[in-house]
Amino acid sequence: MSRRTKKAPDSTLDMRAAAVRADRWLWAARLYKSRSLAAEACEGGKVEVNGHTAKPHKLVRADDTLAVTHPHGLKKLKVRAVSEKRGPATEARLLYEDHSPPPDASVDFFAQPFSRSRGSGRPTKRERRETEWLRGRDGD
Repeated sequence: MSRRTKKAPDSTLDMRAAAVRADRWLWAARLYKSRSLAAEACEGGKVEVNGHTAKPHKLVRADDTLAVTHPHGLKKLKVRAVSEKRGPATEARLLYEDHSPPPDASVDFFAQPFSRSRGSGRPTKRERRETEWLRGRDGD
């Protein structure tokens, strides 16, 4: 009969378990819909970890600070926990503390980005018919 002994935990394994790739963490924290979008944001310089621009392979650990530029504004986050798996939104909110500045009240994010005043740009069918009538062409 052989005696089984417990091995001491490998310290490098513990360090790897306490750190996750930036793109994976952003995806697990539900800041991006897909990991590829999170990686594109990292590549595009939209993500900073501890004040330095982060590539997708940058390791994120607990107590790191992240600055993420979103279309809806800047998000400043402090990492509370790391996770490689994407879970429900309630669990995702436990991964970070949000230290973002409050949104600007004067900016309406749900407004249409390009609105034109009536009469500018391409005429409507009604306006075109009125123009033709004024010119004396009945369109027959």
